[in-house]
Amino acid sequence: MRIVLQRVRKAKVDLGEKESEEIGHGILAFLGIEMADEIKDVDWLVNKVLNLRIFEDKNGVMNRSLIDVHGELMVVSQFTLMAATKKGNRPSYIRAANHDHAIPLYESFIIKANSILGPKVATGSFGAMMKVTIENDGPVTILIDSKNKE
Repeated sequence: MRIVLQRVRKAKVDLGEKESEEIGHGILAFLGIEMADEIKDVDWLVNKVLNLRIFEDKNGVMNRSLIDVHGELMVVSQFTLMAATKKGNRPSYIRAANHDHAIPLYESFIIKANSILGPKVATGSFGAMMKVTIENDGPVTILIDSKNKE
């Protein structure tokens, strides 16, 4: 799994004419899932995201986690994070998981995060075309790959 985290003041995802989700201060997480990913990747990554110390303490040092600051989380699926760009100029998405494999892992990520944060977890819609509006805070952008955890 690959995830791009952006510390935000607010974020909104529009799913259509009337549907939208939004968060205030917290993290917008773009989540990419590949065929090799398993539930252990979900568990590790949720723990890492929620405990990553990217929020400032009273001294202005990034020393507080999303849990510490009582922040919100928005999770948006993004298969393009699995793009292979070594050859040519057209990205290949061969590593991206198909729906049957990815959706249960995506939903598990959300359920696990929700069990820790409560109602502070918003989502996009898996596989849908979405418009995401972000007000970055910093900006602080972090890339994490569950295959690089050791």
